[in-house]
Amino acid sequence: MTQRCNSYYTATLNRDTDYPTLQGRHSVDVVIIGGGFTGVATAVELAEKGLKVAIVESHKIGWGATGRNGGQVTGSLSGDGAMRKQMRAKLGDDVDDFIWHLRWRGHEIIQQRVEKYAIECDLKHGHLHAAYKPGHMTGLRSDYEEAVRRGLGDEVSLLDRNQVRELLQSELYHGAIKNTRNMHLHPLNLCIGEARAAESLGALIFENSEVLEIIHGDRPGVRTAHGQIDANQVMLAGDVYHKLEPGQLKGKIFPAMGGIVTTAPLGELARQLNPQDLAVYDCRFVLDYYRLTADGRLLFGGGANYSGKDSRDIAAELRPCIEQTFPALKGVQIDYQWSCAMGIVINRIPQLGKLSDNVWYCQGYSGHGIATTHIMGEIMSKAITGQLDQFDTFAACQHIRVPMGDLLGNPLLAAGMWYYQMLEKLR
Repeated sequence: MTQRCNSYYTATLNRDTDYPTLQGRHSVDVVIIGGGFTGVATAVELAEKGLKVAIVESHKIGWGATGRNGGQVTGSLSGDGAMRKQMRAKLGDDVDDFIWHLRWRGHEIIQQRVEKYAIECDLKHGHLHAAYKPGHMTGLRSDYEEAVRRGLGDEVSLLDRNQVRELLQSELYHGAIKNTRNMHLHPLNLCIGEARAAESLGALIFENSEVLEIIHGDRPGVRTAHGQIDANQVMLAGDVYHKLEPGQLKGKIFPAMGGIVTTAPLGELARQLNPQDLAVYDCRFVLDYYRLTADGRLLFGGGANYSGKDSRDIAAELRPCIEQTFPALKGVQIDYQWSCAMGIVINRIPQLGKLSDNVWYCQGYSGHGIATTHIMGEIMSKAITGQLDQFDTFAACQHIRVPMGDLLGNPLLAAGMWYYQMLEKLR
């Protein structure tokens, strides 16, 4: 049986899951492969519409990136520039409004779902997008002006260096956007809470049940070692953690390994370092991100590894970053360290599509998964039930497919990130 990774999130679960292994044969309206945010969020949407849904997960609900990430829910979409360029042909002048409203839809879904199903996941508001270099302020100022122009003036503030120092006990930043619409939370407790919501609506959930084959045809389904589910529709929501359908999907998405640590509880020092309990990430291409946990620890992530190979000693890699950010934490005890495999798409646009007439897939959030998965869950549930406009907009986007898959894709990603980091040093 699968064990969860030794993370802070695992240690602070409200309750763990214990769903059965798929045995025998079942029949549903929609079967979803993957029990992370994409699969679970889509299942809730479909179950709320009255459909009979099943989730089949290889490990445990929230086992992958869903239960290991930084816990920040922000209005940043991966690939928004590429989206704008590709979607303009379909949406015309409405493309900017489409992308802008998409940015915030995930926040609305998560907040409404937490309230509706009474999910305890340490949900809090407040975020800083921080300028690591003086040159980053130009982009932040532009983002701030757009937010104000679009009616977010009461929720965003453009801060100078001294104003940031009042919010963080750090000399590192040259300014920031403070955003009170953005949120942070305990992602694993959120996902498990949503799975329980789906179950309460009649969804079947199976863990430790690796899908070995997707069955195509008039009556599609999935097959595992010990069972089969027949359905009207199948949705593949495994992101970077599966090897299914290589004929169509291989070479489209690649793993990048991120590292996260959590310190020992900081007590009163936590309030001194971050008095307004804000989540933070900076403006670099390979950025640091951090926040305080509900029990006053610093949860700190960064240093994504684009080779596709896991990090060795994450605490050793991130400790210098923590101490540079907060000198008061020099020598702080680190209680948890773990890695997170993010699904990276070359052009950063989430990949939505169909593998056959009634088999769908949705993947690739490039490090912006919590809000985006919930947005895509809504779009996929609408598509599966016949409302295809938003799905078609994403499905029409062209994606680079790298020959030889991971063998060539991850070295290309690593080279690309090196290039962008070199450009950044010139900013």
